[in-house]
Amino acid sequence: MTEAHLFSIGLALAALSGVRAYLTVFGIGLAGLMGWVELPPMLQVTSSYWVLGTAGGLALVEFFADKIPGVDSGWDLLHTLLRIPVGAFLAAATLSPDGHLGTMALITGGSAALLTHALKSGTRWVINGSPEPASNWTASLSEDAAALAALSLVFAHPLLALALLLGVLLSVFAVVGLMARMVYRTLRRDRPLS
Repeated sequence: MTEAHLFSIGLALAALSGVRAYLTVFGIGLAGLMGWVELPPMLQVTSSYWVLGTAGGLALVEFFADKIPGVDSGWDLLHTLLRIPVGAFLAAATLSPDGHLGTMALITGGSAALLTHALKSGTRWVINGSPEPASNWTASLSEDAAALAALSLVFAHPLLALALLLGVLLSVFAVVGLMARMVYRTLRRDRPLS
C-alpha cells in the first residue's frame, strides 16, 4: 500500500471513531482476524478476542443508547473523552510501520475525530430540540449505516472512502447549519416581547 492509501485509511478511521468508536474498532479487529485485510503492526491488537469482545459489546450498548433522545447527548458527552484519543491512536497506528506513534499523525487523527464528534453531537443537540422522536431514530440509524458502509469501503477503496467521508461531512455541516437557523428563528419568534 502507498503512503497516500495508508494516510487515507488512518484519517478515515479516525473520522469514523468520532461517530462510532466501538463499531470502528470492532470492524477493524474483525477484518484483521478474518484475514480480509492485513492490519498494520500497531493495529493488530484490535483483532484480539478481548478487544473484539469489549468493542462488540460496547457497540451493541451504544446502538441502543444512541436511539433515546437525551441519553444520546449524555452518551456523546461522556464519550468525548474516548472518541478523540481512539481516533488519534487509529490514525497514528495506521501510519506507524515501526511501532512508534508519530506526533503529527496523533494530532491529525485526534483532530479528525474531534471534528466528526463535534458534528455528531451538534447535530443531535439540534435534533433533540425537535418535538418528534422519529428524527432521532433516523439520525442514529443513518449514522450506523454510514459507519458500516464507510468501514467496508475504507479498506477496499481508501481514497474514495476519504473523499466520500469529507463530502458527507460537508453536506451534514450545511444541513445542521440550516436546522440550527430554523430552530433559532422558531425560538426567537416564540419568545414574548418584553
